[in-house]
Amino acid sequence: MNDDFLTDYRKAAEVHRQVRQYVQTIAKPGVTMSKLADEIEEGVRALTGHQGLETGDALKAGMGFPTGLCLNNVGAHWTPNPGGKEVVLQYDDVLKVDFGVHVNGRIVDSAFTVAANPVYDNLLAAVKAATNTGLKEAGIDARIDQISGDIQEVMESYEVELGGKTIPVKAVQNITGHNILRYKIHGEKQVPFVKTETDQRMEESDVFAIETFGTTGNGWLTDDVGIYGYGRNKHVRPTGLQYASAKSLLKTIDDNFGTLVFSRRYLERLGVKNYHLGLKSLITSGIVEDYAPLVDVPGSYVAQYEHTVLLRPNCKEVISRGDDY
Repeated sequence: MNDDFLTDYRKAAEVHRQVRQYVQTIAKPGVTMSKLADEIEEGVRALTGHQGLETGDALKAGMGFPTGLCLNNVGAHWTPNPGGKEVVLQYDDVLKVDFGVHVNGRIVDSAFTVAANPVYDNLLAAVKAATNTGLKEAGIDARIDQISGDIQEVMESYEVELGGKTIPVKAVQNITGHNILRYKIHGEKQVPFVKTETDQRMEESDVFAIETFGTTGNGWLTDDVGIYGYGRNKHVRPTGLQYASAKSLLKTIDDNFGTLVFSRRYLERLGVKNYHLGLKSLITSGIVEDYAPLVDVPGSYVAQYEHTVLLRPNCKEVISRGDDY
């Protein structure tokens, strides 16, 4: 964690703070998801000074992954796609806003939840308290099984009253917090939100996204229809591609995103056309992976809070912490 590392991370974190504080002023009933995504992404690009329209520019700084705007029982991995039906935020919605900012591949990953109706206050409080517990317990040599157990205990001490029924808040079982690598949002280490048997520990110089998801549903997320985004699998060699469109698209992906997750909106912003067949070929061959939205049962509500923490040799720095949370 040298000076360049810290400079990059602090710049990315400050951009995230400024953008999310603005977004909280416009994330009100009546706003569309495409409007929110545009404001987040254009704000990040403007403040990092990298519009991402020239080859390689988006690799210098900008969005760390597609903006997540997940409503109600959608827990993670939903973003507005070109040509999709416009989605408008309603008073009774629970909206998760999850976006990443990177500078030279150093990614700050942070998320928060917006709910206009105060009936969800306890749900949001449970998840925020659980995330803060994870951040408090994180540190060099900290046992991940102990952290996950503490997160679950705090999360599930809350309940929420909806429709005249008292519903316990459950920790989502099958997604996790994670360490962050350069240009790669998910590393190999995981921090579950439920007590888990593992001998993994946090280590000096690790960067972790400490996040938690709480739900009024089953606590288990499954794939929904649609695609959130795409990621380059560097472990698969691009051999035997049949279509020229696939080869051309792969070069565009490598030149502009590398191992950063991207969306169709990002491709079209670059002016890429007629990419569907090439993209399908890349996915079929395993060169590119696609990610679907993740949902709990219909009628349930999921909340999320997340911060990025640097485990520096002499201190623990919650790099994305702001006045808002």
